Amino acid sequence: VLQKDPSEALVIAVTTRAIFNLEEEHKLYLEKGKEEYARHQQANQDKPLPPGTAFAFIQAAQYVNEKILESNPAEKNLFDILVLSNNSPESGIRIINSAKHYGLEISKFCFVSDEDSTQYLKSHGVKLFLSADRTDVCNALRRGVSSALVFQQEVQATSTPLRVVFDGDAVLFSDETDQVFREQGLEGAVQYERAMEAVPMGEGPLKAFAMHLGKMRKKFSQDKSPIRTYLVTARGGRDMGVRAIKTLQEWGLAIDEAFFMDGAPKGPILAQIQPHIFFDDGLHNIQGAQDVGVPSAWVP
Repeated sequence: VLQKDPSEALVIAVTTRAIFNLEEEHKLYLEKGKEEYARHQQANQDKPLPPGTAFAFIQAAQYVNEKILESNPAEKNLFDILVLSNNSPESGIRIINSAKHYGLEISKFCFVSDEDSTQYLKSHGVKLFLSADRTDVCNALRRGVSSALVFQQEVQATSTPLRVVFDGDAVLFSDETDQVFREQGLEGAVQYERAMEAVPMGEGPLKAFAMHLGKMRKKFSQDKSPIRTYLVTARGGRDMGVRAIKTLQEWGLAIDEAFFMDGAPKGPILAQIQPHIFFDDGLHNIQGAQDVGVPSAWVP
């Protein structure tokens, strides 16, 4: 595995339950305890785990690295993948063997016995953390790390390039307009957006990750880029789209495609895009994405 420079790389940490399907093993852990779980993992250490929700995303990130290095072998602005686990090192052998089986280029495996393993994220320079545990995600967000909760689901094999879909408010942008909507309704939110049209929105929890992704994206022309990014937002384009676009321009963040859904379900457009991962703060939108087989991550 090519050693990455964490000061320049886009470091992504995933838990074992995010990258592999460990639902049966997790059930065993909850019902029989840590020792029985460890015995099971050691007994099956040569049996590869099935892919989990974030698996295709990590595979596609690896593809991006290959394309970047083809273009410039000295490039250091690469994806750097770290697996963070509460497994003991002994039961972690199965995790390492599974990564090898699938040819995943993972630079670091961290097997941590501490209940709150998120305390190690900042020291590794993590820019995005994906976990199947809500407490993990909330702890990471409190530590200032962009984080999202993945829900285990059957994920279809998807092709490259890497496709990432972001919701707008409370994901890329701050939740200021959401707050106005909750207090004053749709009409109040529309009036607020019109009054604030020239003022860029505040940054949301995944802005830093999106900006780093955009920096990598700029190394290629649009037709040859191994990365495609999308904005799929419940905002209506006529009344609330201009400020979103102006904010992206102010940030210098180029998005390949933007869809202003005006409150319509996002599932059908996501089924067409077939992203490797979709970030949203609305659980109903996550459910809609899951219904069409799209790997989804909730930003609480």
